[in-house]
Order: sequence, then C-alpha cells, then structure tokens
Amino acid sequence: MVKDLLKRSEIAREDTWAIEDLYASTELFLEDVKKLEQMVERLKDVTEEYLTESGAHLLEYFQELEKATIILEQGLCYSERSVDVDTGNDQYQLLSGKMVGLYHKFVTVTAPVDSWVASMEEEKIQKFYQETPALMEYQVTIDDLRRLKDHTLSSEQEELLASSREMGTAVEKAYSLLTDADFEYPTVKDEAGELVKASTGRFVPLLESQDHKVRKDAFFAYYARYEQYKNTFASLYEGKAKSNFFYAKARKYDSSMEAAVDANNVPKEVYYNLIEAVHENMHYMHEYMSLRKKLMGVDELHMYDVYVPIVPKETGEITYAKAQEEIVQALKVLGDDYVGMLKEGFANRWIDKYENEGKRSGAYSAGCYSVHPYVLMNYQYNLDSEFTLAHEMGHALHSYYSAKNNNVFDSQYKIFVAEVASTCNEALLMDYLLKHTEDKKKKAYLINHFLHQFRSTLYRQTMFAEFELLTHEMVEKGRPLTAESLKKLYYDLNVQYYGEDVVVDEEIAIEWARIPHFYYNFYVYQYATSFAASMALSKKILKDGQPAVERYLQFLKGGCSKEPIELLKDAGVDMTTKEPVCEALKMFGGLLKEMEELYSQI
Repeated sequence: MVKDLLKRSEIAREDTWAIEDLYASTELFLEDVKKLEQMVERLKDVTEEYLTESGAHLLEYFQELEKATIILEQGLCYSERSVDVDTGNDQYQLLSGKMVGLYHKFVTVTAPVDSWVASMEEEKIQKFYQETPALMEYQVTIDDLRRLKDHTLSSEQEELLASSREMGTAVEKAYSLLTDADFEYPTVKDEAGELVKASTGRFVPLLESQDHKVRKDAFFAYYARYEQYKNTFASLYEGKAKSNFFYAKARKYDSSMEAAVDANNVPKEVYYNLIEAVHENMHYMHEYMSLRKKLMGVDELHMYDVYVPIVPKETGEITYAKAQEEIVQALKVLGDDYVGMLKEGFANRWIDKYENEGKRSGAYSAGCYSVHPYVLMNYQYNLDSEFTLAHEMGHALHSYYSAKNNNVFDSQYKIFVAEVASTCNEALLMDYLLKHTEDKKKKAYLINHFLHQFRSTLYRQTMFAEFELLTHEMVEKGRPLTAESLKKLYYDLNVQYYGEDVVVDEEIAIEWARIPHFYYNFYVYQYATSFAASMALSKKILKDGQPAVERYLQFLKGGCSKEPIELLKDAGVDMTTKEPVCEALKMFGGLLKEMEELYSQI
C-alpha cells in the first residue's frame, strides 16, 4: 500500500500558518482589492508636470504610493500563501491570478514615474529636499531610481516594458504548475519495504537512506520522470533565459547577469570572483569526495551516494518541538530581543509545518510589512529539516527587523543579503549542537552535515551559478537551449565539480530541470556568497560577543538603507574580495581533517 500525503483539510490547525492574520475572510481581502484598484487609478492620473513641479507634490505621490504598496503586499501575501499550500485549488488560483494581474497593473501605472524621477536634474532634487524636508523619508528610494538613470527608458517605454511583465511570468507559472500540481511522482520502496511517493519533499530523505538499493532506486526513478518531460523543461528554461536577456537588452545592459546584479546594486565582479575562488579551491571538494568514498567503504561512489551520511544516523527522529527548542537555545547568543521574536513566531503560527497533497515543495520565508513573516516548511523529522527551520526563521527575523525599522520601500532588503541571516542561523545552530555533543558518533554525524552544507551551498550553488551564467551566454550568442545541450553542459559541470572519485551517473544530467531557483533570475549565486559572509559573521559573533552581535543586529535592521555591500562591510565582512569565500573553503578543509581523525576513533 502506498503512503499517500494528507489532504490539506486533514492538517491540524496548529500546524498551519495563521492566514487569518492577513485577512479574516476572503470578503475582507476583496474589499482591499477594490480599495487598491481605486488607488491605482489615482496613481495613473499623476502627470510628469505635476510630479516635478514641487517637493510637496513629489512627497504626496510617494506617500500615496507607500499606502498602496502596503495593501498590495498584503493582498499578494494572502493570495500566494493560500495557493502555495493547496496548488490545485481553483478558487485560490483565481485569487492569486487577480492579485498578480493587479500587481502588474500597479507596476505598469507607476513605471513612468521611475523615468521622470531618474531624469530630474540633481539641483532640482536637492531643492525639493530643502523645501520639503519630509521628502527625505524617501531619499533611499529616490537615489536608487536615479542610480539606474542610464538604464531607465522613456516613460512610454517604461510603461510598455512594465505591461509586458505579466506575460513574462507565464513561464514560471507553467513550471510551478507542472512540478507542484500536475507532476505525478514515481513510487519506490523505502527501507521498510513499503511503497512511498518519491515527491520533491521526500526525494532527498530517500537519498539519505543507509540502504543502497533505496537511494539508487529513488535516484533512477525520480530522474526518469523528469527525463520524460525533458523537452518541455528545456523549452520553459529557454523561455525564461530569453526573457531575461530581452529585458537586459531593453535596459542597455551587455548581459542578463549584469542586469540582474546591478538591480541589487552589486558589482558584477562579485559574481566572477565567486566562481574563480571556488575553482581555485576545487581540491577541497575533490578531497571531500575521496574521503566520502573511503569512509563509506565503497568501490564506486555514485551521485546517489553523496547525500547519505558518512556515518549512520545518530540523532534519531527529531520532532518539530525538539527542533524549535534547540534552535532557541542555539540563537540565545543573539540576545533576548532576537530570541523573544523567534519564540513569538513559533508560538503564533508564522509557520506552515508539514507536507500535504498539493502543497508547494521545499521551504521559504515570505515577509509581509503590515503583519508578520510567513514560513513554509515540509518538515521531515530529520536534521536537514531542523536546519531548514533555523534557516527560514533567519529570513523571517531579518524581514521582521527590516520592517520594524524602515518604511515599506526601505524594508525590502536587496536579494544579495537575503541569505546571510538564514545561513548565519545555521552556523550558530551547528556550533551549539557540536558544543553540546560528547558522543563521537553523533559529533561525526554533525560534522558530516556541516560538510554537506559546504558542498551543497558553496560548491553546488556556485555550480548552479556557473550553469546559469553559461546558459545565458549561449542565449546571448544566439545558440538554442535544447534538452540535449542543457544536459551535456550540466553533466560536464558535475564532472568538473565532483572529481575523479565520483561516478557521475548520466541521469544527473537532467537535474537542472528540478531546480526552481533557475527561474529566479540569477538568484542562486547569492546562496554561496551569503554562506561565505555568514561563516565570517558567525565566527565574529561567537568570538567577539556583544560588539559583533550589535553590528549584526544593525545589519538585520538595515533593510536597504545602504548598498548591500556596505551593509555587510559595516557588519564586518567585505564581499568585494575573494577572501570570505576562500576563508570559508579553508574552514571546509579543516573540517575534512577533523572528520577523518574523528572517524578513526569510532
């Protein structure tokens, strides 16, 4: 008998997030939708002559824009959170479609203003600030628009580009519906001999099985299903890459990557530095695979062997309650206020905990300026899930502090720093667990997990970033992205990154098709840069104590009040150099030696 997933209606209320904190009913949500539609119409009537006539008029516009943005964000959060836990629900899809349509109308209506503000003379803007001091509240937003002046088009062109965005999101929507709602995952036998669906949420736990047959069967069955749809996935990915390049060219950028990083005010050299630093330290990754092969005692190390713990599972089943308790203890180093907000999130249903039929796969945190953050989990009672919970609550607290200390515009921190707080939480949790573990087998298991973090974040995400860069370069040179060309490129990168001690199974060539982050427009490199930054910051927090904690909390409160690179510099790490990445990988090398020594004692 196959172990089916629970239906959404069968999930206990206390295990779901408090969607009612956004709106107590759909009727109240629709009331705000009407209110927002009216606000959008008023924004539509704004003219360049009126807006640029005085500082008072510009202030009036931004105040109205701020009110509309808060309602828009709340409505989007309500509709998106609803559909993500029940993707097959037609009513939720209609609500989501309504809000997405309104969002694109909002963007289209406000797009010309970006051009008007960007093209204003500096002398005039400064005069507005002097005449209307309250306008300084929006200086960061205004300055960021003016920073992008060379890539801002005429008001008519901006409006046209904005209106095209809704069509551009069709690719991401099609990918999401295919993988989350329509995809029929294969069934395999687990360690108990029972048939289970190898869903996205269960796939990695199956690969962590100590039973060689279980992980091999899961690996081949799972990727065989993706292989069946390889041409569809290739077409979707090519569509996304071409869309990215279209918008980059329209804004006068040389490449899709340059456009993506500049939107976050990050130098493109940071992207190249990451890949170069990882290439320069690739020997650590190869040493890790060699050690894994040795300690597992296998003649051949396959791609389906890289997730299984080198030592048998020593933590036992980790309940959700235990994970919460250990996370709270681990993060006490960040102070009472931080821990107090963490506990509030745990106690007041910020989190949707468990997998259910039709629920979006994976995990994420979504901030909401007017309410509180929301965290989606698919908790699996293991160490990975405990760390995922710590990770997502790092995002949530970052969003909370940014919202509390900034206006709605400045609270939306740049994506480049988005993964720092989450991975810093993971590093602090790992430090706590290692310090409170005497058992050598358990300590070895934890170090194995830490090694896996380095592999999956610094190396794997950099490999993803390189794949994304190379595929976009192919599109920019007019070369087609076919299923076979994508598979070959992805396979060759795996050979390069994993080294000669790993049998790179042909099935891994289709893995790119299951990575939703490839539809996020050069997002993945930031997992690697953020991980390197968080390793440095967590080390400072543990070593220097309160001064480092205060600098870190100021970073969390910073939102986008400064350039992301500057926010990190203030916290104590300079990401314009290769040093943080290289230092993190040296730490990885030290952990490899520690693991080998520890393993010889057990």
